[in-house]
Amino acid sequence: MISFNSSLSGFILNNPEKYKTWLHKIIEKAHNKIVGEIVFVFTSDEALLDMNLSHLKHDTYTDIITFSTSIKESVISGEIYISIDRVKENAQNSNSDYTKELARVMVHGVLHLIGFKDESDGEKAIMRSQEDYCLNLLP
Repeated sequence: MISFNSSLSGFILNNPEKYKTWLHKIIEKAHNKIVGEIVFVFTSDEALLDMNLSHLKHDTYTDIITFSTSIKESVISGEIYISIDRVKENAQNSNSDYTKELARVMVHGVLHLIGFKDESDGEKAIMRSQEDYCLNLLP
C-alpha cells in the first residue's frame, strides 16, 4: 500500500492514483519486488532539517529523507519525507518543471528503499540513470 500525507496546509498531490500506479510499476515490474507499506510525507524545509539533525546528525537542508521499514528484501516498505520547499527551489534552480522534480524526488526515495545508494560518484550516476528511466515510465 502506498499512501500520501502532508503536514503542509494547502499542499495537495494532484492525481495520487497516477503516482501510486507508477510507483507500483517501478517496484513490481522494473525491480521484481513486492509493494509493502510505503508512506510519503510532504513537509517543509524546517521539518526535514529537524529530522536530519535528530536522526542523521546532518545540519543541512535536504529534499528527501528515506527510512526503510522492510523486513524482507523482496518487500519494499518505508517512510519517505519530502521537503516541498526544496523541491520547488530545486526545480527553479535547474529550470525544471515542479511536477517533474517532485516525481524525481519521489522515485529517488523509492529507489533508496529498493536498495540503490548515492554516496559515491558511481552510485550517484546509477541513481540518476534509474531516476531518468523511472521518470520515462510516468504516464
